[in-house]
Amino acid sequence: MKTARIDALLAQAPVLPVLAFDSLDHAVPLARALVAAGLPVLEVTLRSAIAVEAIRRIVGEVEGALVGAGTVLTRADLDAVRAAGAQFAISPGATPALYDAAADSDLPFLPGVATASELMAGIERGLARFKLFPASSLGGPALLKAWAGPFPGVRFCPTGGIDAASAPAWLALGNVMTVGGSWMAPAARVAAGDWAGIAALARACAALRPLPG
Repeated sequence: MKTARIDALLAQAPVLPVLAFDSLDHAVPLARALVAAGLPVLEVTLRSAIAVEAIRRIVGEVEGALVGAGTVLTRADLDAVRAAGAQFAISPGATPALYDAAADSDLPFLPGVATASELMAGIERGLARFKLFPASSLGGPALLKAWAGPFPGVRFCPTGGIDAASAPAWLALGNVMTVGGSWMAPAARVAAGDWAGIAALARACAALRPLPG
């Protein structure tokens, strides 16, 4: 059931915006710009003290936003983002304690992996959807192409170092659902409130297609 929910969410767009907020004033207008431009699924990372409140505000005020929490590290994080209305949780890696917490929660969980052994540990837990992180530093699309053989049925959201130029190569892989990144919401544009400029970048993301095989 959780796998089906992850699949349905990440099928909404080719890019998952990864967002970190310095000001709560930016949360709702940024989310509105991204959703209106065709990127409805958003990852708000728990990298600041205001992140959970940002999730709560976006969930409550932005129609059409499908909000998840990133940088989830503990059971307390899972509980907090679920209470704020998050629809899924993503971590940069996973520990046995975090896997246990995710199993006890009804929140779909996308754990981060960087090695085949980490992936196998997640598969042992009954999972089949993962975040590859930090994707570009781990060998690029060639890594997931190699993993497709021994790990059929497993699919990924690669994140880390991906941009508009490199995204199509990742999206061409059969085991990639979507890619995560923040290039459509540059910090300078967010700080300036350049929602129209961000929307233009987001529309380009929504139009991304895999490289032809």
